[in-house]
Amino acid sequence: MRFLFVHQNFPGQFLHFVRHLHEQGGHEIVFISEANAGEVPGVRRVIYRVPRLPSSSTHPHLREFEYGILRAEAVATAAKTLKQLGYEPDIIIGHHGWGELLNLGDVFPGCPILGYFEFFYHADRNDVGFDPEFPSSPDLAAAVRIKNSINLQALSQTNGYGQTPTQFQRSTYPAWAQEKISLLREGVNLDLCKPEPQARKRNLVINGVKIGPRDALITYVARNLEPYRGFHSVMRALPRIFAERKDAHIIMVGGDQVSYGAPPPGRGSWREILLKELEGQLDLSRIHFVGKVAYDDFRALLKRSDAHLYLTYPFVASWSLREAMATGCPIVGSDTAPVSEFITDGLTGRLVPFLEPDRIADVVLELLEDRKQARRLGQDARRYAEAELCLQGYLKRYDALVQEIVSGHHR
Repeated sequence: MRFLFVHQNFPGQFLHFVRHLHEQGGHEIVFISEANAGEVPGVRRVIYRVPRLPSSSTHPHLREFEYGILRAEAVATAAKTLKQLGYEPDIIIGHHGWGELLNLGDVFPGCPILGYFEFFYHADRNDVGFDPEFPSSPDLAAAVRIKNSINLQALSQTNGYGQTPTQFQRSTYPAWAQEKISLLREGVNLDLCKPEPQARKRNLVINGVKIGPRDALITYVARNLEPYRGFHSVMRALPRIFAERKDAHIIMVGGDQVSYGAPPPGRGSWREILLKELEGQLDLSRIHFVGKVAYDDFRALLKRSDAHLYLTYPFVASWSLREAMATGCPIVGSDTAPVSEFITDGLTGRLVPFLEPDRIADVVLELLEDRKQARRLGQDARRYAEAELCLQGYLKRYDALVQEIVSGHHR
């Protein structure tokens, strides 16, 4: 088959499936993206460039939509070149978030488009208004309606099909749209992400930070340290944890930028703001900000963790949650829909109120003290991952969905 993938940040969510197709053999794989250093064997890349940024005179609510239209035009131009060279895909697979797929039906009118639908925004639920510490702006409802414009355009494509990785994400879409979106749960490499009991018997060194066998290690991982991923709640839980466990250390992985939500007021980062708020309450020798780490270091960190914290607003769950479960971490997660879809309290982890640092501290301290419970939770998290998050199972389901779409589309 001929596959055409599209994602501005190659390879995006499609790394595992693209590798799988190459290993299968017999496929021609082309990937349209912006320029970056990524490389996957067997993939022919076509680079597109957005000619300009949205105009400063464009209404602020419309700038993201304008950027999506600019991307759609640039991707369509690249696709026309492919078509002139004789390339006609059997299926197009991409991410709808940036508008890149919107014009491809004009270039390849007979080709099905399988789009990744990540999240449908609402002004009155899920992430919006969830955290009273950060109240919504008065014009948010109007902004959210426009923010869904690309989503709505994508859902109106006559040759379009959808996929999304969790039931929660699917549930954010209107009822009439959910029937267009297949649930395709993403998988984890269970061989790379697996428990290693001996990890707690040796030193761990991450970006110059050394954790010894006798240290109690708490871990927290996010792309960036920000409120959407519960950074503020975790930081506010640390004074009690450190006061009651003198052997406790926390390694916090993540950058100082903002991936989701509003930037901090004024200059600086959320890390700097929380450190200032908690000045004098923390033993800074036991809190380790290691920035962004290599994947091997990330896996080593999970294998050594005595209690892994994963908190999120009602929003898209991170890959790190799946990987932590596969690694057999004792997980303390927020009792929010994206997490409770994976974690059952008391069985595959513990769930805590996102906005209650004292309760977070209670449960972390309980797991550090009750190592039998921690081991059982980690073992059951691994069993869940083996049953529900196996990469090979995910790839088989992906194959089946593609075959169903391609065969059904041309009937």
